[in-house]
Amino acid sequence: MAKSDNYPSRTLEITVLSGEDLRLDRRSIKKNAYVVVRSESESFRATEMDNGEGGSCPNWNERLVLDMPLHAQAVALEVHCKTAFGDRIVGSASVPVADIAGGYVPDTFLHFLSYRLRDSRGQRNGVINISVRTKVAAPEYTCSASVSAPEKMTVGVPMGKGKCGDVVTGVPVWCAYQGNF
Repeated sequence: MAKSDNYPSRTLEITVLSGEDLRLDRRSIKKNAYVVVRSESESFRATEMDNGEGGSCPNWNERLVLDMPLHAQAVALEVHCKTAFGDRIVGSASVPVADIAGGYVPDTFLHFLSYRLRDSRGQRNGVINISVRTKVAAPEYTCSASVSAPEKMTVGVPMGKGKCGDVVTGVPVWCAYQGNF
């Protein structure tokens, strides 16, 4: 698979907040849980291991920054637990890109989302709570000494001189009200 550097990408800021009712072999996990977040490329990020204070409801509250190709359909979340027999996947969930980007909200909108985790047999195995925001690079502006900005820009309808200013602006508002006047 090609590296994500070859494709245009967007940067996601994913905060893994917490998990709820996490189980391994139908027993509540006690500690050593962590989350791996993967995009459809080779990039992934992982949280630190939970120290056990939350038991089967760990709190990570850890922010991860991940590059995701623009063609990606989903982001994968995997909850792992380190046991005496090695690392085991507690459960996983897939976050559709449509839940993060697009729609009627700005790209930088902070989404708070919860997803049902499924174990390797497809059985329900807890919930993971995250927040996601698309990071947008700041536009690069260049200034030239030969270009100067206008001293005063006036938008609106001149209304004469007064102590409250000399311009009135407005936005037309259409009302569909059809009541009796």
